[in-house]
Amino acid sequence: MTARGARRSRRRTTALALSSALLMTVAACAGSAGTSATPAAGPSSGTGSPSTGPAAPGPWKIVLDDGFDGDELDGRTWTTCYDWNKDGCTNAGNNELQWYQPGQVEVRNGKLTLTAEREATPGSDGKTYPWTSGMISTGRDHWDGEPRRTFTYGYFEASIRIPCAAGMFPAFWMMPETRFTPPEIDIMEFLDSTREASMYVHWREADGSAARQGSTYGPVDFPARFHVFGLLWEADALVWYVDGVERFRVTDPERIPDVPMEVLINLAVGVPKAPPETVDTARMAVDWVRVWQRPS
Repeated sequence: MTARGARRSRRRTTALALSSALLMTVAACAGSAGTSATPAAGPSSGTGSPSTGPAAPGPWKIVLDDGFDGDELDGRTWTTCYDWNKDGCTNAGNNELQWYQPGQVEVRNGKLTLTAEREATPGSDGKTYPWTSGMISTGRDHWDGEPRRTFTYGYFEASIRIPCAAGMFPAFWMMPETRFTPPEIDIMEFLDSTREASMYVHWREADGSAARQGSTYGPVDFPARFHVFGLLWEADALVWYVDGVERFRVTDPERIPDVPMEVLINLAVGVPKAPPETVDTARMAVDWVRVWQRPS
């Protein structure tokens, strides 16, 4: 058996074991405040949350609608890495512990699953990472390519179930097609907690310094089920929603991006701190992703 085949075999065995322990694991995650050592199991099971649609008066036109049907990722919409790396990728700016690989991204039973595993993984940057994980982006396959999809303004929404394991850094966010940040919009991310969703906008001040404004929403037992995370991005406002309810708003025009941006969903590891030794795997599930824009 090849090394890749051995990893896939271990992954299938792990998946079966995790599925059989689903109820026990979910119970262990509940009320854990993000500190449970029990790996997240089976987030792709169950029913996702329904879409709330654009939270501002129309008209609106849906321009991206992926329910992850079938058994493979739609390559016309998504790639599985940042385009600035080869043979996998990571975000070195955050000192993350994972090396993203396409094999950690799965589409099955109407869900997208991103799986993080504790497995020494060599990166093409010459470093070895203690974890491997998965991500999707509407960006490019390589530095000189063209992004698959970019958006300037609109309503962005996804139904996501985050893992309960400590040490994970799940995120649904946007970055410029130029690949240089800021600006950046974090529709949701979870930092050292599974019970508080963080929401941020990043921008650059006139003197060139980076700045950000954000808020959190919680406490909520987010790993217990799917939740809908949404963002209304217009020229005069950024408005964040969780499960169809406004949670945060920014109206300063100097802080609102006005450039084409890519959509990303990832399961990073080790921000702001590494998982405990008792955590070896985690899974993040996405039921659907949708984007609306106003007709031009």
